Amino acid sequence: MFGKGILRGLGVTLKHFFNTYVDDIRYGMKKYSNPDNFESRQSTRAEGAFTVQYPDEKMAVPERFRFVPFLVINDQDSEIEPGRDWCTSCGICAKVCPPQCIWIVRGTNPETGRPVPEPEAFFIDIDICMNCGFCAEFCPFDAIKMDHDYEMASFDRTLTHIHDKEKLSKEFSYWRKIAPTTAYEEMQARGGWEHTDVVKARKKGKAPVKPQAPANGATAEAAPAAEAVAEAPAEPQVDERAEKIKARREAALARRRARTAD
Repeated sequence: MFGKGILRGLGVTLKHFFNTYVDDIRYGMKKYSNPDNFESRQSTRAEGAFTVQYPDEKMAVPERFRFVPFLVINDQDSEIEPGRDWCTSCGICAKVCPPQCIWIVRGTNPETGRPVPEPEAFFIDIDICMNCGFCAEFCPFDAIKMDHDYEMASFDRTLTHIHDKEKLSKEFSYWRKIAPTTAYEEMQARGGWEHTDVVKARKKGKAPVKPQAPANGATAEAAPAAEAVAEAPAEPQVDERAEKIKARREAALARRRARTAD
């Protein structure tokens, strides 16, 4: 019989239609007026229509949900370099980005002019971003993550949707809050909750520590003296590996000159 599938589908629709009113009576005709009922209506106990009264009601997004990327920085109350950027401006995220919506300006030392491992400027055009997550996947320092904030609509199509470094930067505690399982897995891979460089330095026994206040019996002059010792430049250390490479290079050049002379 033709149309049997259509009738069966209409039967399912009518079943949900009548169960909606039955379920509303079960809630005392306050199915949508009481905000406490939202969690119950989104559970397996719900019957009838599964309507979400957006924007007053919002469903929780999964932990792996991907939207506009953001940059991870140290917490402001961190004991080691509070507010420090995890990004080293290596540029890998900009290279792997399919729509090429990431722009990075590498920071430089104002005294020497040499590059430093931190971004001076970072921009993402969220109108071009396709939320693929390649930037977060390929980042070797776990410095860029995919956010859960999807309510970014506006009437401005120029500067509002080009996020700069200030707007992109969010503390590490925010990432642990929205993605606790993923953050824990990354921590195990890094070997600690801190930045990769800090974890490596701690393993070598050279991790920076937060300066402690002087003891009760210490004088006020002890603190400046300790700071002077801490700020004193360390003695230059000879890189043995670099010296070996230099020696090999000089030996190779000597052999080449000998062959040319013959």
